[in-house]
Amino acid sequence: MKRPMMKRLTLLAATALVPCVAATPALAAEDAPDQIVVTAQALNATRVMGEGDLGALGRKKAEDVPFTVRSYNEALILNQQPQTLGQVLENDPTVRTSYGFGNAAEQFVIRGFALYGDDVGLNGLYGIAPRQLVAPELFQSVQVLNGASAFLNGAAPGGSSLGGSVNLQLKRAGADPLSRVTVGYTSDANFGGSFDVSRRFGEDGAFGVRVNAAFRTGDVAIGGEFRRTTVIGGAFDWRDDNTRLFLDLGYQKVEVDGLRPKVTIGTATIPKVPRADANYAQDWTYTDLRDVFGVLRFEQDLGEHAMLYVTGGARDGSEQGIYGGVTVLDAGTGAANGNGLYVPRTDNNEALEAGLRVKLGSAVTQEISIGGSAVWQVNRNAYDFRYGPGFAGFATNIYDTPQVALPASALVGGNLDDPFPISRTRLLSTFVSDTVGLLGDRVLLTGGVRLQDIEVKSYSYGDGSLTGTYRKAAITPVVGLVVKPTEGLSLFANRIEALQQGPTAPIDPSVVNAGEVLEPVKSTQYEVGGKLRVGGIEAGLSLFRIDLPVGYSVDIGGGLKRFGLNGLQRNEGIEFTVNGEVAKGLRLIGGASVVDAKLRRTSGGINQGNRAVGVPDWTGNAGVEWDVPATGLTLTGRVVHTGKQAVNVANTLEIPAWTRFDLGARYVLVAADKPVTLRFGVDNVANKRFWASAFDVFSAALLQGQPRTFRASASIDF
Repeated sequence: MKRPMMKRLTLLAATALVPCVAATPALAAEDAPDQIVVTAQALNATRVMGEGDLGALGRKKAEDVPFTVRSYNEALILNQQPQTLGQVLENDPTVRTSYGFGNAAEQFVIRGFALYGDDVGLNGLYGIAPRQLVAPELFQSVQVLNGASAFLNGAAPGGSSLGGSVNLQLKRAGADPLSRVTVGYTSDANFGGSFDVSRRFGEDGAFGVRVNAAFRTGDVAIGGEFRRTTVIGGAFDWRDDNTRLFLDLGYQKVEVDGLRPKVTIGTATIPKVPRADANYAQDWTYTDLRDVFGVLRFEQDLGEHAMLYVTGGARDGSEQGIYGGVTVLDAGTGAANGNGLYVPRTDNNEALEAGLRVKLGSAVTQEISIGGSAVWQVNRNAYDFRYGPGFAGFATNIYDTPQVALPASALVGGNLDDPFPISRTRLLSTFVSDTVGLLGDRVLLTGGVRLQDIEVKSYSYGDGSLTGTYRKAAITPVVGLVVKPTEGLSLFANRIEALQQGPTAPIDPSVVNAGEVLEPVKSTQYEVGGKLRVGGIEAGLSLFRIDLPVGYSVDIGGGLKRFGLNGLQRNEGIEFTVNGEVAKGLRLIGGASVVDAKLRRTSGGINQGNRAVGVPDWTGNAGVEWDVPATGLTLTGRVVHTGKQAVNVANTLEIPAWTRFDLGARYVLVAADKPVTLRFGVDNVANKRFWASAFDVFSAALLQGQPRTFRASASIDF
């Protein structure tokens, strides 16, 4: 750490400590500080909850559903001080983060398949959360569902979510009042602060209001990379005995300058990893993201055992940037070719879901869910390939990067000043399910079906005219079984599908069905597993198989071919997670995942049996928190391991496994009867340099891991 940064960090900590030390002697009761410290430690405990919002089935405990689901609480977000959603999901042993499209766009790898930022849910709705990058401060929980979910949530509009999904729950007013102010620091020079206020009013607290906001700005640990984030959220709710109304509003603005890009491999060997904080970006690269979004939800109890609900949301998004690309041409010297791409884009999305849930019976129970959902999305964008004359790009180097002028335009598409629509997407669905409970709900059998209609209209970049319409329907069923042989043990099995838009046969004279639009692609998942709860510990084990059909053309004789879903990628694996309080004051978040992702049926047998690109052979996490008795001090540590990954389809290139160590601490003390929490953490303590991910849907490209990063913050609850 640079000396000026250390001075600033010391000053930050001292500023927070001085009023605390000065105020503590004024406490009236001798034991009050101890009580406050213990209470604050308990409230700030980082936890993973075995529950989540399962779309058509509603909010459920993990032990009651035949799926793998868990939620990371807001205390984890506050304590770990993450700047992006990906940094929250670093806690999950079954999820890894990459970049999607060469810009500041996080995508997640779950069970060996991509989850795009476009397909992250917000309060159960698709298309409403900010895309590309998500600031975590506005959220009460981050929920992870492992596995396919086309029945539960509907088809993801971005076409991902094949191996798992993420749903964000915005903060809401709780039963207890809250007034919190936080100041924070992230190395090398990123400073910020936040506030969080929550109150309930009226008889029995019928009205609730929660307003929270955060701002941070400055250079991060990667050399020359600057980030600025502004977020503000407001949650308003009203409830009586039978009716509940919720309104959630949010605003996010993110600026990233000098983003360290992914590195495309254009050589027969993998280049040595640059120094941990190296940045091979050009100074003219930037990403600006702005999102305004909101969700309105109405719930009405129809008697004791039935509920009607309607949820609607909208998002207005704007982004633009000049994104940099780097292709290594000489692995030994690091010599590379660089380019730029300017993209202005806006998104206007709406989503709606409505349904009815009814629970019947006593000895034999039935929980029936019926409803429907709709998603409308309009994407406007344009592009300007800044590659220079002849698409030649410019000379650069990942080890010693020269700064060059922005290349001239090589190709422009669309209206750069006022982009017109390039695509319009409409997803409609209806669903029905029935969960039958036997033996006092110790046996739960779920069956359901969702009818989905996908319509996508594409428009020309040249003049905005309609170029094609895709409209197909599909039925995605689900069947699941839960058996609880004893208290705390839940065994389960499921068959469920994922759904995405089908491909179009290539325009080729030898392809007899050239231009044919295929039916939506269904990925079929089979899963069995168990969940165990002993005291404060929750553990889960699951085995799964997901088959993804892949399109290519096959010979049919006479020099002709037919395009179809003739290929197959099969991902098989086993996941283990363990979370909770092992002993008083000792908490664990950990687990491991093994995924065997293979190409099972390939065109002409080429690459048959090869590993899928970018899927680690295994991943593992072990995170620990220990409240040191009678001190107010909590020590934290985490180990993150990611196995080797294939870089290309031929499997001639791979990146090695890597392991990262994180350490931290937080300390609770008292100022004028109010708890103050000081936090300090170091990610990648050893400053290890490593290629973190090879997951890329377009090319053989690598994402470098983050360098050693210091984080510090101080919070006071009034």
